[in-house]
Amino acid sequence: MLEIRPNCECCDRDLSPHDEAYICTFECTWCGDCVERFPGRACPNCRGDLQRRPTRPAEALVRHPASTVRVVSGDGAGSA
Repeated sequence: MLEIRPNCECCDRDLSPHDEAYICTFECTWCGDCVERFPGRACPNCRGDLQRRPTRPAEALVRHPASTVRVVSGDGAGSA
């Protein structure tokens, strides 16, 4: 199950479970503004393909809430 992280790993912007966000296969999570600045729109951590994060239906969020753990790499160049 996806963690649905609460923030952009690059700029630390809050991202609700329903906001548009992008993830790689390691679930590195990015806002759209930061993704636009990444070369080739690839994950700066693993260089993997970024896809729009799916949304979890509200009723499912009750049973399976989004993560509250914030991950920040500072410059968007951490390691996955």
